[in-house]
Amino acid sequence: MENQNLFHAIPSALPEELVQRLTGNGRVRIERIVSRGQASPEGFWYDQEQDEFVLLAQGEAELELQDPVERIRLVPGDWLVIPAHRKHRVAWTSARQDSIWLAVFY
Repeated sequence: MENQNLFHAIPSALPEELVQRLTGNGRVRIERIVSRGQASPEGFWYDQEQDEFVLLAQGEAELELQDPVERIRLVPGDWLVIPAHRKHRVAWTSARQDSIWLAVFY
């Protein structure tokens, strides 16, 4: 079994958010997401079929959610569960440091 690290192998140039599937099966998917100043396009909302557990491991970010409307600022170690079909978007991520997310879809 090969050891992996959430903070390694991040490209020096990151013109768009990096999304990598780490593992999963038919019901669960685990991804590493790396943001460097990226945000969701204006007017774009994720509306996912699965619940999502998201942990911000490094950096800073802000999420915007609908129904009810909320803005949530995240710092390293913060996590939340976004229920299936709760519309949300990435409002902001730090451009000074990579924001590294661990997302579990189930």
